[in-house]
Amino acid sequence: MGRRVGPLLIALGSILLWFSSRSTWVLALSQDDKSGTVESAILGSSWSIELMALTLVLLAGAVAGIALRRIARRVVAGICALAAAAAAWSPVSLLTYGPDPAKAQRVLQGAAANKTAVDTAHISEWAMVTAVEVGKLGPILAVIAAALALFGAVLLIMRPGADKPRSSKYETPASRQAKLAEELETSADSGRVMWEALDADIDPTDVSSSSADGAGESPTQHERRDKAE
Repeated sequence: MGRRVGPLLIALGSILLWFSSRSTWVLALSQDDKSGTVESAILGSSWSIELMALTLVLLAGAVAGIALRRIARRVVAGICALAAAAAAWSPVSLLTYGPDPAKAQRVLQGAAANKTAVDTAHISEWAMVTAVEVGKLGPILAVIAAALALFGAVLLIMRPGADKPRSSKYETPASRQAKLAEELETSADSGRVMWEALDADIDPTDVSSSSADGAGESPTQHERRDKAE
């Protein structure tokens, strides 16, 4: 259960975290001598620049949590747990202590200097931020996303699941036949075992009947039959 649900929760958390990064975290009022009073919306990805990197870490961890083996899944889950905790730090601080006007001014003026920024709020160098307010929906969504990812990571650490048997691609024919003979004795009714036996030119009925005959004899009778043969 943990092997499937854990990565699913981590992936869901990363998706919600991305949506949160595209929503408004802070509303800032700035005063400009030329433009007057301007209201600017600061996105989560601008207020918390590490948010996108942590989102990618969680998304990659969700994929790795499915593809890798048991020990590696636990290591990846531990990394995802740290990433989720780090992603929750900024929105929790913002909701608890409120936005810093000085930081809002740095973010908005930095966006104006960034030539590659598209659809990002910015103010001029001489503008002054006079008031700030939290846009609660974005940070709350980020906290929920981080909590989901953290819960999924902890679940994957505690229940990483069992590894699938390794491929028998390099198994020798002799060892494969010996393994099939043993499986025919213990699981003669298994369809998979019977098909693999036929594919290896082993008659499953002979093995089953010989096992049944041997099971019905006493040790003394079995020894006498072996000597007679």
